[in-house]
Amino acid sequence: MKKYILLSLAVLLAPPLAAQRDSARTPGDTAEAGRLRQEIERRWNERVQQDLNLSSDQATKLRATQERFGTRRRTLMQQQMERRRAIEGQMQPGVPANSDSLRKLMDGVQTGRAEMVKVDQEENREMAGYLTPVQQARFQQMREQFIRRVGELRMERREGRGFGRGQGVPRRRPAVRGGARRRGI
Repeated sequence: MKKYILLSLAVLLAPPLAAQRDSARTPGDTAEAGRLRQEIERRWNERVQQDLNLSSDQATKLRATQERFGTRRRTLMQQQMERRRAIEGQMQPGVPANSDSLRKLMDGVQTGRAEMVKVDQEENREMAGYLTPVQQARFQQMREQFIRRVGELRMERREGRGFGRGQGVPRRRPAVRGGARRRGI
């Protein structure tokens, strides 16, 4: 069940953090997806409060900060994804790329990266007002581990080891020509 929840998060939420109340329901969501997101958010908040030993006031402020900056972060991430898709579209084999368009898109990617750094810095400044440096550092570690795990789950899903294959079910390997594997003769 735990892996199912994390995998659902990886598929259904925009990283880097799922603990955003406004992401609990998006258009086109199934009721199950919305419920899973809410459960992930609840568990994340509980774990953060426990691991960081937050007071209820600190936990409330942290959730508010996460919601506010999470909205901005998700918007920036969506824009970056759209720019990258547009770049990929320009770079199709056999189709001449538009240099002016590519330059604007690449400049936009750089600007987006700078904006993301700015959002992170502003979020960290705000958290410094109610978290100790140790709590802040631990929170960053927890978030990085969470993001890394979500990335791993996404990669597994792309490789065909996600939903529908069952846990521990290996991917099918392509057959060797002739129908039999050679045994080093």
